[in-house]
Amino acid sequence: MSAIRQRAALLARQARPQTVRNTRRYGSSHGHDHHHEHTVEEKLGTGFYLSAATLAGTWVVYKASRPGTDGELSTFSRWLKEWADLHQTWETRNDLLAAAVEQAAADRHLLLNAPRNRTHDLRFPEVFNTGSPFNVPAGHYVNIDKVVAHYQQQHLKEEERKAKKLAAAAQQ
Repeated sequence: MSAIRQRAALLARQARPQTVRNTRRYGSSHGHDHHHEHTVEEKLGTGFYLSAATLAGTWVVYKASRPGTDGELSTFSRWLKEWADLHQTWETRNDLLAAAVEQAAADRHLLLNAPRNRTHDLRFPEVFNTGSPFNVPAGHYVNIDKVVAHYQQQHLKEEERKAKKLAAAAQQ
């Protein structure tokens, strides 16, 4: 009995429409009496532009390769001559650069092998006594009265030299 029941349920489902079916219409809603053709602008495309550029380029190369009137050189020949002249320019530049590098090496050699001055001129002799005045053990600081006297003498000599120079400039 189940086979009959299944077959009846299948027929009932098929007899009952499940969704409303819409029929497809091929007409447009813009009216049928006007038959306007759509205008489509067609572009020239890449091939046309490449052909035009090739023709123009060929003409430019032809004109540049032809010698000028009155026996002038062609444009290509003049360009090649400019590049050949650059060879001489670069050779001159390289020679100058080599000479400059050699001179710099000689100067450096002189500076590195020059005897060095081991003394330093001090702007103020108290630089030796800088530091905390507290908790200094007795005899820690050296008496630098001789150093102070030396720099005072040097200062007086320098001032005397400047005064003489100014007096000589004022007399002239």
